Amino acid sequence: MKRLACLLVVLFSLAACSPPAPPTPPAPPTAPTAPAPGAYFDNTGRDDTLSGGVRQITIDTPKGKFKVWTKRVGNNPKIKVLLLHGGPGATHEYFEAFDSYFPKEGIEYYYYDQLGSAFSDQPKDGSLWELPRFVEEVEQVRQALKLDSSNFYLLGHSWGGLLAIEYALKYQQHLKGMVISNMMASIPAYAAYAEKVLMPAMDQKVLAEIKAIEAKKDYDNPRYMELLVPHFYVHHILRMPPDQWPDPVNRAFARINKEVYIPMQGPSEMGTSGKLEKWDRVADLEKIKVPTLSIGGQHDTMDPKHMEMIATKLGKGRYLHCPQGSHMSMYDDQATYFTGLVQFIRDVDSGKF
Repeated sequence: MKRLACLLVVLFSLAACSPPAPPTPPAPPTAPTAPAPGAYFDNTGRDDTLSGGVRQITIDTPKGKFKVWTKRVGNNPKIKVLLLHGGPGATHEYFEAFDSYFPKEGIEYYYYDQLGSAFSDQPKDGSLWELPRFVEEVEQVRQALKLDSSNFYLLGHSWGGLLAIEYALKYQQHLKGMVISNMMASIPAYAAYAEKVLMPAMDQKVLAEIKAIEAKKDYDNPRYMELLVPHFYVHHILRMPPDQWPDPVNRAFARINKEVYIPMQGPSEMGTSGKLEKWDRVADLEKIKVPTLSIGGQHDTMDPKHMEMIATKLGKGRYLHCPQGSHMSMYDDQATYFTGLVQFIRDVDSGKF
């Protein structure tokens, strides 16, 4: 995801740029008839009714106990989707587009801010920002929410997709299905795609200035995002004019925790230079046997061919291609994204996949 602490200041100043035109508003996806609204919104026996589905879950870490924020939407004993946001260090908020699709399909789902993000605790200890600890955090959240192999779907976007892969490699016995959204299975391959495909297509003078700022580690320089947003982000992150980016996206990016993001990802989405720089699980994908959907966008920061390859390596894989989509295909190719996603969940639930 993005380190966009200064994004809200930058966006309106970039409205005069010429990014891709906003996409046509999506038509609602077609899917089997959802459960009756009364059953979906029935909170009988729930211990989170008072708070409207919100729960602060206590997790154990090597540095003590902390709380992470979750919120349940809906009620379906057979289909429960836990959403893993990107970053690391972004927030659940950009998933709010799911509110337009999942409830009418009767899909129960959970917003979740990982430790260090938004509504969860934000400890100032860099030793906590390690991939294995995040995996154990997800497992503790699963246990607290009482999700199991009869109903548990894990959907990870971007960094969340990387985290989902790691979780499945250790705990797939608890999963009913998984979605890897807009994430490759190799950070070196992601970096190579940026260097060989995306960067050569940019204005080379702009690229040189961006790299000069990065060389100085001057990431708080307003010029950095003034260059990245119109010349890279609106083409490969979210293909809409910056002043038309949806409110959930703006709120999530404004809250990005750079103390988590930069050490793990690096300063921007043009590549990775943090702790995740050498992460590669391509050779291990065949170990994942649960039904899994890989989603890629044609204009993504991630190589769509690689994301299609993921589906072929998995024991039970399917690929969903978003031809108009970028890294946030749930917004710029929304109809394709949610039609395919809902159908995957329905097929797994009905035993067709």
